[in-house]
Amino acid sequence: MSEQKAFVSRITNETKIQILVSMKGGPLALEKSILPGKTIEGDVATQATGSQVIDVHTGIGFLDHMIHALAKHSGWSLIVECIGDLHIDDHHTTEDCGIALGTAFKDALGAVRGMKRFGCGFAPLDEALSRAVVDLSNRPFAVIDLGLKREKIGDLSCEMIPHFLESFAEAARITLHVDCIRGVNDHHRSESAFKALAVAIRDATTSTGSNDVPSTKGVLM
Repeated sequence: MSEQKAFVSRITNETKIQILVSMKGGPLALEKSILPGKTIEGDVATQATGSQVIDVHTGIGFLDHMIHALAKHSGWSLIVECIGDLHIDDHHTTEDCGIALGTAFKDALGAVRGMKRFGCGFAPLDEALSRAVVDLSNRPFAVIDLGLKREKIGDLSCEMIPHFLESFAEAARITLHVDCIRGVNDHHRSESAFKALAVAIRDATTSTGSNDVPSTKGVLM
């Protein structure tokens, strides 16, 4: 797909995922849902406006909420559908959604030309404040420090929140640093982190008005 859009289908013995993303927002629709009896009534991770369509169904409510926040503040239109082995736990679903979303991001982004490459973002949520720094480096690495103390937020294990971001960075082939600078409430700490990442991604993908590769090497590899 072109025009900064991508479709990813990822099927394993543990999860079945499909993702459709448009980094420029706008209308978006899957040809066919993989979710049986899908309904969006009252779904907090579903939103349609004139500029964005966001519809996230991973089977884990708080993960849906975080991905929704990431898409909203990145300016993406995004559809995520996942059927995972939640009867085991939330690990495979969370990890695989991070991998699939990172792959979709990389495919939609295309060649890193005429972009700032580096991006930084801060986002508060009440008492919590997080910082994210992104490099569209083609050198995957992630350092995540959210300081979460609870075992779970909703049905999502707190240990899986940084792992989702690590999986996303690995598949997207970006360098990513995210840390929560302060905060008491783990929900606020997590959400501010995802929003900060969204701001950093928008910054890093901003057009420079040229078609240059933003690297002294002349290539990002």
